[in-house]
Amino acid sequence: MKILLTGFDPFGGESINPSWEVVRRIPKKIKDTEIKGIQIPTVFQKSFEVLKKEIESFNPDVVICVGQAGGRQGITPERIAINIDDARIADNEENQPIDFPIQKDGESAYFSTLPIKAMVDKMIASGFPASVSNTAGTFVCNHIMYQVLYYASKNHPSLKVGFIHVPFLPEQVKEKNQYPSMELEEMVHALTLCVETVIEYQDKEDLKTIGGAIH
Repeated sequence: MKILLTGFDPFGGESINPSWEVVRRIPKKIKDTEIKGIQIPTVFQKSFEVLKKEIESFNPDVVICVGQAGGRQGITPERIAINIDDARIADNEENQPIDFPIQKDGESAYFSTLPIKAMVDKMIASGFPASVSNTAGTFVCNHIMYQVLYYASKNHPSLKVGFIHVPFLPEQVKEKNQYPSMELEEMVHALTLCVETVIEYQDKEDLKTIGGAIH
């Protein structure tokens, strides 16, 4: 089994992106599964162009994309990606699509094919703040999640795909301490648990536990 992890480069004026800092520290082998981490650009179309080449060369069984969700308190596996780009800020190449469909022939939305509730359960049991997220936003994080799920549906139906958001690092919130943060070592441990869960659940259905939200 092979798992491909992705993290983004810094964006929005930040000098660091916790998603890449976490991904590049995940062990290269977990439970006899080969793990590869790559950095992708925080650029709408280019992000998937880079990732698609890596998928076709590495031929993974699972793709887990990781991104920064500044303001969130814990680790949040995403449930769904929607077919829209609506950028509140420009990406790293000054693209700012508004109400633009990601794939004209794609579904309105695609659901993660990872065991997101089992991941959350395992993280919480290990003492980490975690929850299922029901929105990946409308920026590059949602874009890449949608693109990979669309690609899998058209080309590799057996490919498992999902997205996980991580919070700010402490050094990112020194001057904006109203935002929660999480230590890098904790994020690495939590994401490693997510990868372990994906491996454990490769032939099993996800847990049927409460992961919904009122708003």
